[in-house]
Amino acid sequence: MKSVQVSLEKSSSVKEFVNITQSYDFEIVIKSGYYVVDAKSILGLFSLDTTKPLTVEIHSDNCDDLLEKLKKFAV
Repeated sequence: MKSVQVSLEKSSSVKEFVNITQSYDFEIVIKSGYYVVDAKSILGLFSLDTTKPLTVEIHSDNCDDLLEKLKKFAV
């Protein structure tokens, strides 16, 4: 498992983030405090407080391509 902190303050960033994560078949979750949602769910992401940094947990060791794409959201 790998994790990275991201910022998704704009709704367009949330949409782009979900589009990226949906193309991967392994589990990806986002944590905000005590809440954990599926990173591939746009409704799940909008239920979180996106004004604060979020933690993305990627449940795969072969995810360098995804990490490269998520760099634009990194905090």
